[in-house]
Amino acid sequence: MQKSPTAFRNPLSRRLFLKSTAAAFGAPYFVPSSILGANSPNERINVGVIGTGNQARLDLPSFMRNDDVQVVAICDVNTGSHGYCHKDHFLGREPARKLVNKYYADKTGVESYKACDAYADFRKIIDRPDIDAVAIIVPDHWHALMTIMAAKAGKDIYCEKPLSLTIEQGKQMVATVRKHKRILQTGSHFRSSPGNRFVCELVLNGRIGKLKRIRTSLVPNNKVGPGPGWKPMPVPKGFDYETWIGPAPMVPYHQDRCLYRFRFGLDYSGGQMTNFGAHSNDMAQWGNGTSLTGPMEYEPIKAVWPPKGSLFTTAEFAHFRARYANGVVLECKNDERWQGARFEGTEGWVQYGFDGLHTHPKSLATSKIGPDEIHLPKSVEGRTKDGNGCIFIADHIRNFLDSVKSRVDPIEPVEVGHRTATICHIGNMCLLLDRKLQWDPENERFINDNEANLMMSRPMRDPWNI
Repeated sequence: MQKSPTAFRNPLSRRLFLKSTAAAFGAPYFVPSSILGANSPNERINVGVIGTGNQARLDLPSFMRNDDVQVVAICDVNTGSHGYCHKDHFLGREPARKLVNKYYADKTGVESYKACDAYADFRKIIDRPDIDAVAIIVPDHWHALMTIMAAKAGKDIYCEKPLSLTIEQGKQMVATVRKHKRILQTGSHFRSSPGNRFVCELVLNGRIGKLKRIRTSLVPNNKVGPGPGWKPMPVPKGFDYETWIGPAPMVPYHQDRCLYRFRFGLDYSGGQMTNFGAHSNDMAQWGNGTSLTGPMEYEPIKAVWPPKGSLFTTAEFAHFRARYANGVVLECKNDERWQGARFEGTEGWVQYGFDGLHTHPKSLATSKIGPDEIHLPKSVEGRTKDGNGCIFIADHIRNFLDSVKSRVDPIEPVEVGHRTATICHIGNMCLLLDRKLQWDPENERFINDNEANLMMSRPMRDPWNI
């Protein structure tokens, strides 16, 4: 049976996590008593959260638990409904607003606290001059537009992974964030895991000898969509489907197209390749020392696609192989037995993922990284272990907040998130085209392949454009 990724990604204490996820946004949970405003207004970061679906169950509490943060606005096109990853989760704009107001009411002792605004139009958050930073927790096809608009409006950005829907979108995100001198943290929170950092340091410091191969895994698809012959459904009351579709092609509504299940439509995402691949391949990049570049050659091994005419269009099984300039081979595929990254060298191997650390020889697990060896950056100083329930979403968000204040890049800046997403996108592209692709990482173009270069971007539906 596939292990639940939720436990691995828990950013809260076990007590708070169980209470918050058991009832999702519908039941508020106890928070430690502290006074909102203990930090001066000049130090407090006002945050607007765009998207209050499945991932926001974890991200939103992780923002609020910081005393120097105030969530002042949330936005979602869905007023509130079931139909997300778990059927008992009732999520959306109004459940999120109630959660935020209840949190701050408990925290301040002001029972009537109602200072969080809720919008259906994300532009109202971006346009607010009192908002310093935005959290973009929406389907992938909205990431680039929202990020670019927010950067131009002077907002710092926490954008969930994968950073982009296409390679060209990612390049534009990088350019705009840098032009406007904004802080952007990509939500690939494995970068904030001490366990992941330790494994990557072992590899970079030669503990497994010369690195030869990296194996990265993707979780199997966890939803089954309607096959050929599916029928359109009426749009539910309280759901702005027109805005949800946004820049993607307009198609008839079906409940399995939206909310959590957007992950399995190529118009909105790249399947588990860009979902969990944005974690495992990001780990590969870090341990290989290639965070600002990527492989040069991609080879399709196997792909299984839904039957023609199905609502879901992303791969049901994906397996590709890539090669870096340094000769290291990256092999990525769906595997229900484990999820994470495994580094194989001439003298041993190390693996890290949902089920923790595994090494060969076993002595590597207790190896110490010396003061004169390579040390990778930490999201939170002093954090040496993942901790009970794994706290690295909270640490990843804390690292972003610290960067907003210091104006120093966070642990997963825009260029790094873009390069990891690029690997996932090209993995999908070589499987769709069913042929090898030669990639120039420096110029970010395919070599002698016009068809592949055209796939780096997609048209956007009016009135949305970059």
